[in-house]
Amino acid sequence: MAGIAPEDIVEEFLGSHDLEFERKDARTFLVTLPGEKKLQTNCALIVGDHSLSINAFVIRKPDENENEVFKWCLRKNASMYGISFALNELGDLYLVGRLPLTAVSDQEIDRLLGSVLQYSDSSFNPLLELGFSSAIRREWAWRVSRGESLANLRAFEHLI
Repeated sequence: MAGIAPEDIVEEFLGSHDLEFERKDARTFLVTLPGEKKLQTNCALIVGDHSLSINAFVIRKPDENENEVFKWCLRKNASMYGISFALNELGDLYLVGRLPLTAVSDQEIDRLLGSVLQYSDSSFNPLLELGFSSAIRREWAWRVSRGESLANLRAFEHLI
């Protein structure tokens, strides 16, 4: 794809794969990836001067067991392709990655977005369980007391 601007490659890829996205500016693409456990993962693909970066929100700062959450993420990082867990200045968890502009292709964009989707979706429940188990228990009790649906909490029934 020599001669084609990286941002054009990204836009063409996103459009041809029926992904929900918005072009924030000339070099930034906001993409929504559909999931199963984490129903959607919002990520940004940013074409810089030397690299394409990807940043995807996973969960907000854990309410509890921060050290265990961060240890879990560090252990997971060792086996991940193209991306890794990172914290922002607030302690929220993201998946981040970077690709040299010379490597930007449909295949590599597919790999990066696939990695984000796989790791975000497969990590979501374990991270919620580690970092928010007290909140999950409170929410469960509140819903039971009011006869509300427990459908989206069933994955955490073993915590009750």
